[in-house]
Amino acid sequence: MRHRIAVVGSGPGGLTFARVLHRHGCPVAVLERDPAPDARPPGGTLDLHEGLGQLALDKAGLLAEFQALSRPEGQAMRILDTAGTVLRDWRPRPDDRANPEIDRGQLRDLLLGPLDVQWGRSVTQVVPGTRDGVLVQFADGRQETFDLVVGADGAWSRVRPAVSSVTPHYTGVTSLETSLDDVDTRHPELARLIGDGSVAVYGVNRAVVAQRNSGGHVKVHAQFRAPLDWHANLDLADVEAVRSSLLALFDGWAVPVLDLLRHGTAFVRRPLYVLPVSHTWTHVFGVTLLGDAAHLMPPLGAGANLAMLEGAELAESIAAGSEDLDQAVRAFEEQMWVRAGRWAKITTAGLERLVSPDPAEALALFDRVQPS
Repeated sequence: MRHRIAVVGSGPGGLTFARVLHRHGCPVAVLERDPAPDARPPGGTLDLHEGLGQLALDKAGLLAEFQALSRPEGQAMRILDTAGTVLRDWRPRPDDRANPEIDRGQLRDLLLGPLDVQWGRSVTQVVPGTRDGVLVQFADGRQETFDLVVGADGAWSRVRPAVSSVTPHYTGVTSLETSLDDVDTRHPELARLIGDGSVAVYGVNRAVVAQRNSGGHVKVHAQFRAPLDWHANLDLADVEAVRSSLLALFDGWAVPVLDLLRHGTAFVRRPLYVLPVSHTWTHVFGVTLLGDAAHLMPPLGAGANLAMLEGAELAESIAAGSEDLDQAVRAFEEQMWVRAGRWAKITTAGLERLVSPDPAEALALFDRVQPS
């Protein structure tokens, strides 16, 4: 008998899980609350690591298609001080495929392929241990049962409470995200500043990071340490008010850096939340988690990569044909917890150094990760 399997969430981890199962001829229900794939902006760009995200795509049979879409030149990284002086300027070799970039929307479309996602299926609760299996309840009042429910539904997972009472906590760092469009034509001086990849500027407890996406689109992140309610007296819907507040916060920084904020079209507040570094749970029959639902960590390049590899590995274990589905899930969890805990420590320490009282800490971190 085939197992009844559902994955909640159509992010990179959930789709990779479903795509690998599909490759092996195993049915899976992909449950996504968004009404359509283009219901909201897909987000910025991702660097997929050779031994993580790229390995997952290889398991899904999609590595060659990824390589055709990805931008190896996007690995370039330039670091400035707040006066605008270039401190580091790393450029990848033409054959460097260690961490090429791909837009999230392109990756989503690549993974979707032949998958039949159930759009507009908003999960409200997952109840394990019922007579017919794991009960999934939906916002529209309907419910279904499955043998296995995989929570790949992100930071505020609706599946997580079935296995863990832990919720994310605020890191003390907030990011305000804005965008520049058609940067090469409309803002050529900023295009030159950003280069083919990213530019980062680090100050005292503040940072500005701009990252090139495809098609002349740039995402800009202004990061700073502040209380969660720092914006209490600010109307976040008032673009000019937010811009003025940001420019005051980064007052004295080099004009080209501030221009990244001056030319932003809108601002989105993104307080950075994390789960405990060593988040685990007592195994629950028929329910598991992967990606941010399992181990939310600072957004320093590991999260999507881990989610994709976890999805691929769990799918391969299930597809291997073992009759003991629970045993495959238990083994997956043990392996995931060890690797995710290691990356959570790395990224937590990384955030502390990148948005730090001492900007030299950020530079030292990059020198260790990507020596010149």
